[in-house]
Amino acid sequence: MTSPLQPDRDRLTVRTRQGVLIGRAGDGVLSFKGVPFATPPIGPLRWRAPGPPLNWQGERAAADYGARCVQPASNGDPGVGPLPMSEDALTLNLWTPQASGASWPVMVWIHGGGYNDGSGTAGLYDGTHLAKRGVMAVTINYRLGRLGFFDHPALAAERAPGEPAANYGLLDVIAALEWVRDNAPAFGGDPGNVTIFGESAGGVAVTQLMVAPAARGLFHRAVVQSGMGRQRSTNLALDRPGRPSAQTLGLAWARSLGLPEAATAADLRAVPAERALYPPPAFYSDNLIVDGGVLTEEVVEAFAAGRQAHVPMIIGSNSAEFRGIRPSAAGAYGRTEEAFNEGEREALLAAYGGAEGYDQHVLGDLIFHEPARHLARLHSARGHPTYLYRFDVTTEACRKFGGGAAHASERPYVFNNLHLVEEPMGERNQRAAMVMVGYWTTFAARGNPNGSGRPAWPEFGAERDRLLEFAMDGPVARPVPFTDRLDLIERFYERAS
Repeated sequence: MTSPLQPDRDRLTVRTRQGVLIGRAGDGVLSFKGVPFATPPIGPLRWRAPGPPLNWQGERAAADYGARCVQPASNGDPGVGPLPMSEDALTLNLWTPQASGASWPVMVWIHGGGYNDGSGTAGLYDGTHLAKRGVMAVTINYRLGRLGFFDHPALAAERAPGEPAANYGLLDVIAALEWVRDNAPAFGGDPGNVTIFGESAGGVAVTQLMVAPAARGLFHRAVVQSGMGRQRSTNLALDRPGRPSAQTLGLAWARSLGLPEAATAADLRAVPAERALYPPPAFYSDNLIVDGGVLTEEVVEAFAAGRQAHVPMIIGSNSAEFRGIRPSAAGAYGRTEEAFNEGEREALLAAYGGAEGYDQHVLGDLIFHEPARHLARLHSARGHPTYLYRFDVTTEACRKFGGGAAHASERPYVFNNLHLVEEPMGERNQRAAMVMVGYWTTFAARGNPNGSGRPAWPEFGAERDRLLEFAMDGPVARPVPFTDRLDLIERFYERAS
């Protein structure tokens, strides 16, 4: 089935189940890029579950990234990756230590971007430094926006009973994990020790995979970075008050293109991919779908019932999530805040010290901080090792403008790729990156992030409501901060559920 790594001067030849790959070696690390893990979802395969990757004859070059998935023009996020883009973009990239004779833990990164943008091809996610710490690092692409999270009655009409629907992007991630299971040994990776980790929408994907039956057994540790947890999803076909179904949303989009009510699946697939980008789908309302197959229930409900994967978990958020986005300007995210009753709003205004503090922090607490604490409590209550964190490492420029670690700012620290960030980074930032990589890779290897030479990270079940804060002067264990605010929000969610 597989053969050991075979160096050939400055290139590496590895036989996978699909064929022979030629990668690159350098600085003690092997890399293989642009590796297909599924059949290209093009033509009649658009809005279908991913098929198995195609075999090839001869040797396939794996030195360069493939295309990124179809998405809107970049807004400058370094997690997007370079052009070109294509529907034929279901590829992965991997880095592994060049040393042989070991079975390396595997870390599979799921990028963020609201299920609308991003890619595994971004230089920000280069896995070289992770591989240097003794893991096999993998980054992946998955279908985005309406190409990845979508349904329409015409598509439903052609589906066979039990055929997966709507969550095609999440199915792509599962297909990538199946490829890792089948091919990791060829690269020295251990398919029995796989960690999934992701940020923002990628963190949401991690929690969804933890409750998805089809993903069970494909991973053994999970890291959720700013991955929400209290979100309410769209139903596949059932309209609810204020929450149209995925099929109703699909009909509305087709009408916006001038397609007739009786449009067929073939009519939908004839629409150019770029037209699927507009009007932009909203992550919080359009791209989160309980379809009854891949996802059968909300994440928080599955965790509360103990139906999530029984694996060690790291979960956390950044200190200034969504700071600067006022609730009134937050689009779909602000709908949660609108549900406060008068008493809840008054209590929260007092807890935040007035309207200014409320506007700066309430969305971060609603969408990220309290949900992370809640999922940590639920997971640890079932006896699963759980580690909560708060990331508060900042740059000098950030500190001048109010301080706090913004949404997504932990990514270059996790990959130790600070050199790719435009803002100047000092010695303390570099030390923070080295420490964070140490915790993450140790967790991947052992299911426990603690190791010699680093401050002890309290296990949440053993030390309830204590976390590790990544601060400018180094990590420190401490009680969860701002519990008065979080407790009020917890009571709101209990009342509103």
